[in-house]
Amino acid sequence: MPAPILPLIDAAAHLPARGGLIGLDLGTKTIGVAVSDPDRRLATGVETIERKAFKADAARLLSLAAERNICGIVLGLPINMDGSEGPRAQSTRAFARNLAQLTDMPIGLWDERLSTAAVERELIANDVSRAKRAKVIDQHAAIFILQGALDRLATLTRSPDIR
Repeated sequence: MPAPILPLIDAAAHLPARGGLIGLDLGTKTIGVAVSDPDRRLATGVETIERKAFKADAARLLSLAAERNICGIVLGLPINMDGSEGPRAQSTRAFARNLAQLTDMPIGLWDERLSTAAVERELIANDVSRAKRAKVIDQHAAIFILQGALDRLATLTRSPDIR
C-alpha cells in the first residue's frame, strides 16, 4: 500500500509519537535534505543530492531515512504567492506520488513559500560568498522547511484544536 500524502497537519495523525523526520527541498537539479532528532525539536542539514533519475534519487533518500531511523517525510510544496499551485508544485506532487510507491512512511506536504529566499537573505547577511551559497542553499532551505514543520507539529501536540 502506498504511503499517505497529506498536508502536514493531516499527516501528523499517521506519525508515531516519537521518531525523526526527513525534510526535503525538491529542486530541478538538486534535493536539499535535512533530518530532525527523534523528539522532533531541531532540524539539521544532511546533504544536497545532485538529481539524476527518480529511482537513484529515491534510493538515496530512502537510504538516508533508513540510516537515521526516520518515520516520516516532510516535502516542501512550492505554492505560488496567491495560493495557487503551478508547474513546480505539480512536479513536487508527482515526486511525492512516485516516492509513496516505495515507502510506507507518511509524506507531509509543507508550504515552502519563500523558504529559499529567506535562506538566501540569511546567508547574505552572514557574508557568505555567492559560490558558497550555491553549494549550501538547498540544504539550508530543507532545514528551514523542516524546522517550520517541526514547530507547527509542536503546536499541534500542545493544542490539537489549533489549526
